[in-house]
Amino acid sequence: MRRIVLAAGIVIGLAGLVAWNLPRPSNDRIWIEPHARTPAITRGDGRITIDGVRDFAWPDSGPPAPRWDVRSYDLDAIRDVAYIVTPFDTEWRGPAHAFLSFGFDDGSFLSVSVEARREVGEEYSMVQGMLKRFELIYVFGDERDLIGSRVLRQDDDVFLYPVKASRERVRALFLRIVERAEALSSRPEFYGTLRNNCTTAILRHVNAVADEPVRWGLRILLPGYSDALALERGLLDVAGPIEAARARHRINDKVRRFAGAADFSTRIRETTDLGARVDAPR
Repeated sequence: MRRIVLAAGIVIGLAGLVAWNLPRPSNDRIWIEPHARTPAITRGDGRITIDGVRDFAWPDSGPPAPRWDVRSYDLDAIRDVAYIVTPFDTEWRGPAHAFLSFGFDDGSFLSVSVEARREVGEEYSMVQGMLKRFELIYVFGDERDLIGSRVLRQDDDVFLYPVKASRERVRALFLRIVERAEALSSRPEFYGTLRNNCTTAILRHVNAVADEPVRWGLRILLPGYSDALALERGLLDVAGPIEAARARHRINDKVRRFAGAADFSTRIRETTDLGARVDAPR
């Protein structure tokens, strides 16, 4: 019996030692500039105020010019949402980033991007993302920054699709995202390449407000194909087959052309299905 008790004590001690040495998620590290701040969110009188909306300027070369705004949004004025997919490679579109952008009645837009939060000196890696090397962050930002940087700095293809959803459902989706961002500010989590990433986060939020849930699968694991899945499920306000939709909704040329325009967000939508709806009566 004494041997059993001793063995159990050793096992428990070793387990405790392993647990003690496991990495723990934290919001207190030396982050790269675009991930330096988590959003501080307050609510009141039907509005959401976000301290920490990213609005960086991205020159052709050199570091970005940092700017963090405080912006307030009327929840009743949330109009629509777009789904944005940015494949990392032109040869194989599987590996990609995906995020959302919300439109409001006053013509403003707010993008929300779920990302692997990187420390100074770190580079993103899918393998490192499986090993708990990055924290998870919700970046709220201006479209000129979050969309523009993907085209102007990273030279990625960017596809912007209007989502088919009522105002009520879009509002509920936005609130789910806000609640999740608030939770991460006080209880950080690790990013996970397979199960806790940009696309799985969107999937969970969408399924929370959808009539029929979308299952996790290969086209979620490879988000460059998630637009085809969303089109098949009737989630995109887009007509025609996916290849035609991709051709219409690739916005790289417009992003470059209107990068300095005051109405950037409206102009990049002008020749897409979403653009046809921007000034339509509601």
